Amino acid sequence: MSRKKLENYIAGRWVASDREFDKRSPFDGSLLATVCEATEEMVDEAVTEGREISIGSRSGSWGSMPMRDRLAVINGFADRLMTRADDLIEAEVADTGRSYWQSRTFDGARAVGLFKAYAGAGANMENRSMRFSGGMGFEGMWYTTRRPKGVIACICPWNMPLLMASMKVAPALVMGNAAILKPSEETPSSATILAEIVACSDIPDGAFSLLHGFGPGSTGGHLTAHPGVDAICFTGESATGSSIMKAAATGLREVSLELGGKNAAVIFQDVVMDRVIEGMTRSAFFNCGQICFCTERAYVHRARFDEFVDRISTVAGEIIIGDRNHNGFSIGPLISTGHRDKVKSLLDTVANDGGEFVAGGGIPEFGDARDSGAFIQPSVAIGLAETAQFVKKEAFGPVLHIAPFDHEDEAVALANDTEFGLSTCIWTENLSRAHRVAARIRVGHAWINAWQIRDLLSPLSGAGISGVGEQGGRLSLEFCSLPQTVTARIHPEDA
Repeated sequence: MSRKKLENYIAGRWVASDREFDKRSPFDGSLLATVCEATEEMVDEAVTEGREISIGSRSGSWGSMPMRDRLAVINGFADRLMTRADDLIEAEVADTGRSYWQSRTFDGARAVGLFKAYAGAGANMENRSMRFSGGMGFEGMWYTTRRPKGVIACICPWNMPLLMASMKVAPALVMGNAAILKPSEETPSSATILAEIVACSDIPDGAFSLLHGFGPGSTGGHLTAHPGVDAICFTGESATGSSIMKAAATGLREVSLELGGKNAAVIFQDVVMDRVIEGMTRSAFFNCGQICFCTERAYVHRARFDEFVDRISTVAGEIIIGDRNHNGFSIGPLISTGHRDKVKSLLDTVANDGGEFVAGGGIPEFGDARDSGAFIQPSVAIGLAETAQFVKKEAFGPVLHIAPFDHEDEAVALANDTEFGLSTCIWTENLSRAHRVAARIRVGHAWINAWQIRDLLSPLSGAGISGVGEQGGRLSLEFCSLPQTVTARIHPEDA
């Protein structure tokens, strides 16, 4: 991807800014693009135009358009999106440093397919109705319809930028809202291509805007504080989610927040270890550990503890690092040197807290341009107390701490000993135990003998500081719309 200037897209126009920042490659530190930071005035224009097209005077061309016609526009957009799949993948690889294989297999295809999937879900979304008898002897019936909520702020993270953008923008558009996409400052490129495709589609001006920038005091802060934003959908750090929730309290605007995790795996003594190693390798290290569902804690039955430690540490030491053309499982860099320094500082606490690394623990050396990138070794630690920083704090990197347990109740207590509550993996051949334990671990998503096997339209939620609200499929469509109940009295036939 050659260096370029990335502008904001507001109500059908590309808009530059005097405020610019550089986007550098996490792979080798090279300059990829200059990005125009949106001003507060640009945010206001995007919100104002969005309200007009979704619930205002121009809603006839979008928000109040018949669902069938709007879905035809969205399906046409999805077809155009597919023709730019290679460009989207190239942008993702450049911005994140991940391999082409990962972007092509796990990110690009699923992201493009989401627009079609949500259009299908919208077409099959039935209204509710009921006939009833009132306490005063009258008869009646009611039915519900769903209308656009208005302007939906779609604030996305950098770990899966295109996929996360699609998961937020698609349901917002399907329900007739205006979607304002604010990608992470670390990953502006695929969002810009998304806007280019919108500009060539039949989606009307104002129904989608793209705003680049940062968080507090910048685009994100202006967007979440704007009274014309009707709802906010955010994926990212728990602390940022808390700040967004506070901002949304003004005006009682709704939020859907998918936040961080310190996810635990529980591995019982009856497992088929080959399956566990395959799944846990992905669970701990896929995307360099930069997925909110990634496992950072593993509790292993004492009878299999040494075996698991030996095997997962060997695998961690053999993972290919920094080969964008590798056709299979490998890892790229962390998203930035700043994030790499944060993860490394957490790794540095292990020895001081009494633990040891059986794999990794440092920064790899390549002897080429990758040494200017943001790489870190897949790292496996043992021997830490449950109070240690490495066990308690989310790293969001390719890290894993392993500890033994003796009894089921102990394993459940260890898994639940966190303020987070996003996901868990339970490994056992005893399905009764698996379902019993899943019900006892306080998380929004539990996998049994698997990880990240997921229908993207299935419900997604979190407990504790891992999230507020629900996303996925019908739940996202409901979040992006307002129900209206219409009640009618039914009179008896006149005598």
